[in-house]
Amino acid sequence: MSPTSSAPPSTAPAPGSSLNAARRRRELAEAVNGDMVDVLVVGLGATGAGVALDAAARGLSVVAVDAHDLAFGTSRWSSKLIHGGLRYLASAQLDVAHESAVERGVLMERTAPHLVRAQPFVLPLTPLVSRGQASLAWAGFRAGDTLRLAARTSRATLPAPRRLSAVEARHLAPSVRPDGLRGGLLSWDGRVTDDARLVTALARTAAAHGAKILTRVRVLEAAGNGARVRDELTGEQGEIRARAVINASGVWAGDLVDGIRIRPSRGTHLVLRADLFGPLPAGLHIPIPGETNRFVLVLPQGDGRVYVGLTDEPVDGDIPDVPEVPESDIGFLLDVLGSALDVPVRRHDVVGAFAGLRPLLDAEPTRSGEETRTSDISRRHAVLTSGAGVITVVGGKLTTYRRMAQDAVDTAVEARRLRAGASTTASLPLVGAAAPDRLGALPAPGHLIRRYGTEAPAVHGLAARDPQLNDPVLPGHPVTRAALLWAALHEGALDEGDLLDRRTRIGLVPQDRTAASAAAREALDAAATQPA
Repeated sequence: MSPTSSAPPSTAPAPGSSLNAARRRRELAEAVNGDMVDVLVVGLGATGAGVALDAAARGLSVVAVDAHDLAFGTSRWSSKLIHGGLRYLASAQLDVAHESAVERGVLMERTAPHLVRAQPFVLPLTPLVSRGQASLAWAGFRAGDTLRLAARTSRATLPAPRRLSAVEARHLAPSVRPDGLRGGLLSWDGRVTDDARLVTALARTAAAHGAKILTRVRVLEAAGNGARVRDELTGEQGEIRARAVINASGVWAGDLVDGIRIRPSRGTHLVLRADLFGPLPAGLHIPIPGETNRFVLVLPQGDGRVYVGLTDEPVDGDIPDVPEVPESDIGFLLDVLGSALDVPVRRHDVVGAFAGLRPLLDAEPTRSGEETRTSDISRRHAVLTSGAGVITVVGGKLTTYRRMAQDAVDTAVEARRLRAGASTTASLPLVGAAAPDRLGALPAPGHLIRRYGTEAPAVHGLAARDPQLNDPVLPGHPVTRAALLWAALHEGALDEGDLLDRRTRIGLVPQDRTAASAAAREALDAAATQPA
């Protein structure tokens, strides 16, 4: 899509939503050793940013902090899928399945239709998929469509599953091995353009409602009435006083509050170049040999890359800031790919890899004394209150972040008798959200609309003063220099890592990250010269 007007579009962000270094300095100075606030949120992943938004939208005063950046932890390492709960039906977790389907519909139709859209998937019926397995999968997809109906999500939003002939399956999945292919199953689920961008939109929407969003602020010690914190950029320490403290730090929740039992599960993805697969109109579900309800996902990203995931392995010991990807995970995913694809995918084709740690609530041992596999642990969330009065929200998953946040704030409001109404976030659009017809009429390139929604013309308009800002950061990659500058000016990016690893996905491929470093530095330097 090209601009339809000769007038340069506005370069202004949504009112009150800009996050940048100057605002951080000002609001950090106000928060530390300042007046007591209603809610202090620890952690700025999807759940923490969701808590900040839920509380601020109710009119509560909010400070939200993170020791690193927005979406630094698990929230940037997901499959980028907004699941409808099909997997939980198979394990009879009906409440989790329904909650997932409802929250998927909220994101797709009300709060973030610019970021969350329908994604088609093909399950190819290769000789390795028995007719019994195919029947079970088909029944699951039909049940998933019933979930969609129960959640009142429109058929126009999520089309119905259907069977495919071998010819249709090859058209949608041309890289699948044709020998013995007897057809396929087409299903649909929600897919977020970028999980870290969803978190950024949540944080900025919270900021527009008055929340102080403070990255690089580490909580050293927390209690029910506040926390001692340290500015990670200067080393200075101080106190933030609050009527309620909500711990939303995910897999690190137990580091802040005693008695929280987390059993992390590692989900690994490979990053491959899209030209390895050829045209890929749909994603793929590739059954894992020997498993009845687990698949490896092949996820085209629209930026010249394809993600392949994911594993589900328990993690013991200390929790790292950035999980490493073991060779065993890479080998496993390549082996499953090789069971279905006509295209050989070898170790040297893997140009990047990432792993996220799911913050699962610890399970009790089975009666036989054997521990439950992490793939079988419920994705239910819990809101717990420590003896010191800190409220912790833990468990769950990306799709249900909003409900987790609502439950945590409800607990804080009741426990601390805060003056606040009911949650409004089920109908509160995030920054950039609009109906599809309005998004389609915006005067900006389509790749920007899919990442910025109604702010796409403003991002595109930065080049009105400097046409070089429309240049891609990397040849063949959709991220422009304007996008990097916008992130530094309005999305709270403070360094190269923020720009390349979270506001964009360039850093997932080390070679690309190196090539884009100079452009990131230029964007940060340019933002530093702008008026505060």
